[in-house]
Amino acid sequence: MPHRILLVEDDARTRARLARAIAANPALCLIADVGSCAEARAQLVRVAPDVLLTDLGLPDGSGADLIRETCAAHPQARSMVITVFGDEAHVVEAIRAGASGYLLKDASEREIGRAIADLLAGGSPISAAVARYLLKHLQAAPALVPMPAAKLVDELSAREIGVLQLVADGCSYAEIATRLFISINTVGTHIKHIYDKLAVNSRGKAVREAEQRGLLTRPRN
Repeated sequence: MPHRILLVEDDARTRARLARAIAANPALCLIADVGSCAEARAQLVRVAPDVLLTDLGLPDGSGADLIRETCAAHPQARSMVITVFGDEAHVVEAIRAGASGYLLKDASEREIGRAIADLLAGGSPISAAVARYLLKHLQAAPALVPMPAAKLVDELSAREIGVLQLVADGCSYAEIATRLFISINTVGTHIKHIYDKLAVNSRGKAVREAEQRGLLTRPRN
C-alpha cells in the first residue's frame, strides 16, 4: 500500500511542484494538498498520514504547530519541513516540534521525492545548505555545558515516544517496524537512543521511567 502524504503549502505553484514530486513515486500517495493550517487540521481529523510535508510560514499559523499536532494525533506519522527559512531559529523550532526532515524549497523534484523515501526508511533528510549552516554555527559556539540527565528525558522525540508506547503495549520489534513502516534495524536504533536518554538498560526500565515521567499512557488492551 502506498504511503499517504499530506502536503501543506500556501503558494499554489510551489504546491503543484511538490505534488508532482510525490506523484512521480509510485510508493507515495498524495491524500491531500492544502494551503493553510485550518485545511490541514480538517484533513488530520479525517485521515492519518504517514508523512506530513509542510511549509513553516502559513497564512493562518505556523507549520511547526501542525507538526506538534500531527505528532500528538498520529504518533506513527513522520513530519518533514519544506521551506525558504534556513536559519537556526526556524530549524531548531521545527526539530523540537517533532520534524524528522528539513528541506529548502530550492530542492529539485527528484531530491524532494528521494528525501520523502529516505524519511519513510527511518532517515532524517536535511538540505545541505542547512546542514552547513548548523555545522558552522556549532563550531563557532562556546563549548556546550553537559546536560543534566533529567533534561534528556524532555529531549525524547515524538517518534521515540511513539516507539516506546508500542513497547509498553507489548509489541515486538517486528510489530513496531510494521506499524511504523520502518525497518527492524531502525526500531533498534530508536530503542538504543531511548535507553541512552533515559539512562536505562532494558525495555522494562525504559517503560517504567517514561511512565513515571508522564511520557506514556497506560498499555492499551
